[in-house]
Amino acid sequence: LPFQRSTLIGNDETRWTSPVPYVLDQSLDSNAKGVILKALDQFRLKSCIDFKPREAEVFYISIQKLDGCYSYVGRRIAGGQVLSIGSGCDTKATVEHEILHALGFYHEQSRYDRDDYVRIVRDNILQGKEHNFDKVGSDVSTTHGTLYDYWSVMHYSTDAFTNGNGPTIITIDPMFQNIIGQRLEMSFYDVLELNRLYNCSEYFKIVTVLSGGPNSDHTTLPSGEIGYFMHVSTATGQEGDTAQLETQRMTPQRDCHIQCLQFYYYHSGNESDTLNIWIREFENEQDLTGTRRLMGQITGSQTSHWRLHHVSLNASKNFQVVFEVRKGAGRSTGGFSVDDINLYETECPHLTLQIDDFQRVLNTSASGSRIYSSRQYSSEGYAYRFAVIFYKTYFGLLMQLLSGDNDDQLEWPCLGRQMTFQMLDQTPSIQQQMTKQRSFTTSGENNQMVYGGPLIGYRSFASLDETQDRDFIKGGSAIFTLNFQGMSTILPTPLSGPFQHYPF
Repeated sequence: LPFQRSTLIGNDETRWTSPVPYVLDQSLDSNAKGVILKALDQFRLKSCIDFKPREAEVFYISIQKLDGCYSYVGRRIAGGQVLSIGSGCDTKATVEHEILHALGFYHEQSRYDRDDYVRIVRDNILQGKEHNFDKVGSDVSTTHGTLYDYWSVMHYSTDAFTNGNGPTIITIDPMFQNIIGQRLEMSFYDVLELNRLYNCSEYFKIVTVLSGGPNSDHTTLPSGEIGYFMHVSTATGQEGDTAQLETQRMTPQRDCHIQCLQFYYYHSGNESDTLNIWIREFENEQDLTGTRRLMGQITGSQTSHWRLHHVSLNASKNFQVVFEVRKGAGRSTGGFSVDDINLYETECPHLTLQIDDFQRVLNTSASGSRIYSSRQYSSEGYAYRFAVIFYKTYFGLLMQLLSGDNDDQLEWPCLGRQMTFQMLDQTPSIQQQMTKQRSFTTSGENNQMVYGGPLIGYRSFASLDETQDRDFIKGGSAIFTLNFQGMSTILPTPLSGPFQHYPF
């Protein structure tokens, strides 16, 4: 469904003060609440905007399940400004769209300079909906110096409010005709304009280190342009020799002390070589040595592709991350390489499934064939696995409960748990990623059939054509993630300061 046009903003008085208070109304179902909270984390991750459950604030956003998806634009209403996430609106992109309205965004095609980029076909617009395509004058709006963004999550689609006689929006550049209206998530320019609107500083940077090792870095794949990454050779030296890369000191902001370290690695050394991931925590500014804790380790067989890896951290004090490569006992002609490091304060994916040479696998697999992950256990003790199912021109993402060691101690049927499936956009900076995500929550009603062990999820998650957008396939690899958790673990965690994404 097309997004409804909302009330227009005025001046600086319509901006919110961070953290923005909100209330999740009882009309929202559990799946919608989970999706909304994940969307709020995207704003924390990509901007300086934070959100908090309302205490006694006069101005706050009241998120409700009403008829449709809509919001006021900017801070307008005291006593609970309504933002509706109605039936079918509980997707990350839709929630981001409406929150951007609340934070002060118009639709992209309402820009006063839009006629240079799109043509509105008014003869094809439903009667009574013409106002949705009006421009907003430069006297009441600004572009903040950003380019017109066909990729914006705030842009209408080609057929928005069509009367059936054809498209309502035609892009001047035909290359973007099928791009407008994308519903992955906020685009790079959406984030840039949001940060300019709220005067956010740019304190997140990725710094690459001297190259060596693989044929290409991960950042510039598949172009093959010159790039840089950290490489430690284990081809020379003695067993036990080490080399380290350390970050600067960082300060946790969330009271629950959750951080996720994400990076790509390439292993071309001996199977006994190891890549260790430590954190070093400091008692105070005078503490120069800190206390080290080993948080993760990679060893074993060589890789033929860059591999994505996540490490869950739980630093509660000022800390730094240390990457340490240790030479093993065997002969080596390579080493370990690391690239595209991101560290952020949200939970890591519970399960990651990387499929190399993805397009070849999709094209050559029999319709209905599947690739499964190994058996995993949720934090509650449920055994499960992740599956990708292939249908030549499209594919599905599914999850299956399995028998496990804790079955006699668990709640059955497994209700009130949310599954979140993602196809990862491998753009190097996580702040610029536009990952495709879908979520659902298990629920039960009286007289409803209960099944044991089915594959559940989305049998048509994305088409092969969709994978050509963004960096969903990079270096031949596609990456899928799954989060499986009870709704109580998704509830918001109080913050002691602004949400943090850390510099490297």
